[in-house]
Amino acid sequence: MTVTFASPISADVLAHLDAQLGSARRLLAQILRQSGAIRQRDVDGVLATMTDIQAEMASRSRLESERTELLWRAGSALGVPAEAVTLAELTGLMEPHEAEEARARSAELRGLLSEIEREHGINRALMRQELSFLEHLTRMLGGRSESTGYGPPGAAGPSPARPNGRTALHVLDLEA
Repeated sequence: MTVTFASPISADVLAHLDAQLGSARRLLAQILRQSGAIRQRDVDGVLATMTDIQAEMASRSRLESERTELLWRAGSALGVPAEAVTLAELTGLMEPHEAEEARARSAELRGLLSEIEREHGINRALMRQELSFLEHLTRMLGGRSESTGYGPPGAAGPSPARPNGRTALHVLDLEA
């Protein structure tokens, strides 16, 4: 099927939305991979996905510049400032079938971005939980109380609960 566009801005807007959707799908896939790596406690996997996510965010920066240029063009055509251009106004510059396609792609993009935000929030919570557990273990193994934080052994001095400075380790045998 061949699609013709009534105006250059229609083609540019639809192409831009396609690029945004592709980027959002890649970002979501990377965040979901990161979630799996966090859950498996795969440090190398977490670091690899962080690198991929940073690269995709750099590409999204370029897309944001393109979006700004499209809004500026639409604002010029409408006689309004770029920051005042809404999707409804932008689609008013398009043929009805193109406008409907732009609205559908925009709705899909908003849904993807919402899912990305939700999954990223879950990953952040998982990472905080893992780091809190690691901090707790480090304190227990280093003989520091919960309020002293990281530092070389003995830096905080002996604990009032253990005046001799010896570490008291509590171990649970959960396989019994």
